[in-house]
Amino acid sequence: MPDQDHTDVPQYRLPRRQALACAGIAFGTTAIASCATYGNNPAPPPPAGEQAAPALAKTADVPVGSALIVDDTVLTQPKAGEFAGFSSVCPHAGCAVSKVDGAQVSCPCHGSTFGLDGAVISGPARDPLTPAPITVRGDSIVAG
Repeated sequence: MPDQDHTDVPQYRLPRRQALACAGIAFGTTAIASCATYGNNPAPPPPAGEQAAPALAKTADVPVGSALIVDDTVLTQPKAGEFAGFSSVCPHAGCAVSKVDGAQVSCPCHGSTFGLDGAVISGPARDPLTPAPITVRGDSIVAG
């Protein structure tokens, strides 16, 4: 068989700009397609009403001029009807405050004490307790 010469086959060179444009279009199409929902299932509708957060405590459970520790939240009532919430994590070493003595909340690990406003009464902690958002709804205190 004679050696075939491929000189009769036209040579086509793709310019760099055109190659990059094609690659960009292919990438963009793939990115957009991956954002589409799978199948024909629409997203679920949002909840009809606001879901109530679970109550941390009843307002009557938090003594006036004192505090109550509930899970990871310290609830205080410095004055009648005035409530505040704080994280129960001591800012000194990350232990959980666990003792309420009148108007003071203390950490068992190193003895730091905090007031009803979360401020440091005695160290070694230097920073106050971190505020935690709470809301009073009727006779309940809820997170958020």
